[in-house]
Parts: sequence; structure tokens; C-alpha cells
Amino acid sequence: GLFVWHLKNTGIRQIPCHFVHLWRVANDRLITFQYFNFLRRMYVTQYNKDLSQRAKPKSDSVVSPFQDLQQLDQEKKVIHEIRRISPVHQPLSETLMRKELREMKSAAETEDSVAPVKAESKEDRQWKEMKLRLDDLPGILARLSKIKLTALVVSTASAGFAMAPVPFDLTCFLLASLGTGLASCAANSINQFFEVPFDSNMNRTKTRPLVRGQISPLLAVCFAASCGVPGIALLTLGVNPLTGALGAFNIFLYTCCYTPMKRMSIANTWVGAVVGAIPPVMGWTAATGSLDAGALLLGGILYSWQFPHFNALSWGLREDYSRGGYCMMSVTHPGLCRRVALRHCLALIGLSTVAPVLDITTWTFPVISLPINLYISYLGFRFYRDADRSSSRKLFFCSLWHLPMLLLVMFTCKKSFLEKEDKGDVLGGNHGRAMEIRLP
Repeated sequence: GLFVWHLKNTGIRQIPCHFVHLWRVANDRLITFQYFNFLRRMYVTQYNKDLSQRAKPKSDSVVSPFQDLQQLDQEKKVIHEIRRISPVHQPLSETLMRKELREMKSAAETEDSVAPVKAESKEDRQWKEMKLRLDDLPGILARLSKIKLTALVVSTASAGFAMAPVPFDLTCFLLASLGTGLASCAANSINQFFEVPFDSNMNRTKTRPLVRGQISPLLAVCFAASCGVPGIALLTLGVNPLTGALGAFNIFLYTCCYTPMKRMSIANTWVGAVVGAIPPVMGWTAATGSLDAGALLLGGILYSWQFPHFNALSWGLREDYSRGGYCMMSVTHPGLCRRVALRHCLALIGLSTVAPVLDITTWTFPVISLPINLYISYLGFRFYRDADRSSSRKLFFCSLWHLPMLLLVMFTCKKSFLEKEDKGDVLGGNHGRAMEIRLP
């Protein structure tokens, strides 16, 4: 009895273990629904062969091929047979059919007249040799020399001449402006001569004269030489050697340094800013004959102004620059492009404050110029924060009127030559009195 009771107790205790073991075995050998469905299909195909899909052999054609063609024609006729329309919509359908017939007749009548026009358009699309006309030559040369950029260069050089603390000399002013303009035309022409294969890949520059073949490269080089040599000679002999040397150095810097660097490094933007900063320095040296602090200040203002101007312009032309193979900040370093533009917008405020310290303008200049400098700085901050086409366009268009406005305000707040002369006389008199007191 005790043995039976012991077996019962051990069996009851081991029941949970048996259940766990059976559950694991059932899981290992569980028949899923997909497996059951597969077994059912196998059973159906093996024991009920009528339900399985069998390929039906194609019956041999007894009729002749001509009868097949007739049957096909009949089928086509049946397919294209026009259905009858209810009498309610019959008037509308008749009018539509009449309109279609009229359009088909008019198209058939005009087909003969359109054919020669299409032939002419195909001929126009073919490559043709462009003939140069003398009437078109001034406009072509103006686009070759980038006449708008040249006008900006001449205006900044004129501003430098006007800001110089010397009496105004009209002859020297005209010679300096003409020589600077000729040097700018030469530099721009050589720049386009070197960049023909790259300009052809950009939408902005693919219509330039050398790219379109309106003039030959030899004519472009001859035009650049006929502008550069007289321009440098005029600056050297008619103005002073220092201005001529600055003009020659600027042509070299633009054509031999800035132009090839555009495809090598983003440092080309800083080199190009130096090129744009030299013209007002040339105007100052043309008037004074020396490099003073005022010349460097004007150059610094032009240097800083070019970064928000060009960076905002290049932001909208990133696709063009990447197709042309140019290494621009907006393409390779977009974050740096935005930061540099904002920094130099703020630098314009500091440079405007330095002008009265260097005794070039009165203290009213930093006050009057502060609103326009703050506005361009605000647009520079918007461009830095948003970095979209809208903010870049606003900054670019603001830079177009900001520079002439700033130079005009600077000219109106310029210290007159008589005040400086009187101040120099007073200082010289005080120095003489001191010498008299020191002498026995």
C-alpha cells in the first residue's frame, strides 16, 4: 500500500513536467496552416486529377490562311463598327462630327503650307558660320569687356579720386578714369578668352561673344591688347607711375591669379576681392601720388562690400558654377559662404567708424551711414539664418544700392581741404612757437 501511495505522489508531482515536455514536442512538430494547405493541394492533384490544370493542345488549322485573313477582317469590321446613338443626343453628336470633319479638312489644307516652314526651321537649327557685321561690333566688344562691371570699376576709382584731400584736378581725373576703364576692359576680355570652354557649360555665360563664336579669339586678344597697353601707358605717363603700376598689377592679378584659381580653390573669392579693392586706391593715388591711410580705408570698404555682394549672387548660381567646374564657397562650403557674408556686413560698420578717426570724414559719417549698414547687416543675418534664394536675392539687390549710397554719404561728410590746411598751419605755428621758446 505504501508503495502504491508513493507512486501516486511521484506521478502527481511529475505531471507538470510531462505537460511541459509534451508542449515542447508539439511545438517542434506543429503543423502550420500553410503546411496543411500544401498537403490538401497535393491530395487533390493526386486523387482527383480532373481538378488539376492541364495544357490544352492547340487544334491544327484545317482552313486555309486566306480564310483566316477574311475572319480577321470581319473581326476588325465588327470592332470598328459605330454604335447607334439614341435620338436624344443625335443633334449634339452630329455637330461634333461636323466640327471634326472641318478640322480635318483645314489640317489637310494647311499641311502643304506648314511643310516648308518646318523645313526652314530644321535648316535654321543647323550649325552655320556667323558673319561679323560692323554694326554689331560695338555691342559685341561692349559685352566682351563687361561694360557694366567696367562702369562700376570706373565709378569706384572716381570716388577714390574725389575723396582725396587735395584740390580737384579735372584733367588728371579724366585721364585716371579713362586709363582705369581701359585697363578694366583689357582684364575682362582676357578673362573671357581663358574661360570659353567653361562658360559654355553655364546658362549665365553661354551667350558671351566668344562662346557663341561671334568674334574670333584672335580679335578678342587684339582688343584686349589695344585696351591694356594704352590704358597702362596713360596711367603711367599721364597720371603718375604709382597708379600705372597698380593698374598693371590689377590686370595681372585678375587674369593670371583670380581666373585660374576659380577652378582650383575657394581662395579665389578673397583674391577677387583684392582685385575689386584696388580701383579706389588707384583713384586716391592718382590725386595724391602716394599711398595713405585714406586709400587703404577706401580699399578696405570695397574689399568687405564684395563678400556679401558676390556670396549672395553665387548662392543663386550654384548649379551653374558646379556645371562650369568652378570652386566657389556657395558650392563646396555653403556654411562658410554665409558666415563670411555676415562678417563683412558687420565689418562695414567698423570701417565707417574708422573714417573720422583717420581724419578723412567728420563724425557725422558713422552716424548717417549707420542705418544703411545696419540694414545690410540685417539682410546678411537673414541670409546666414535662412540660406534660401529669397534671402540671397534681397542681400544682392541691397548691395547694388548700398555701395553708391555709402560712397555718396562719405563724400558729403568729407573733411574739406581748407580745414586740413588750416589745421596744418596751426600745428606748424605751434611747433614754431615751441622752437622759439626753447631757443635762447
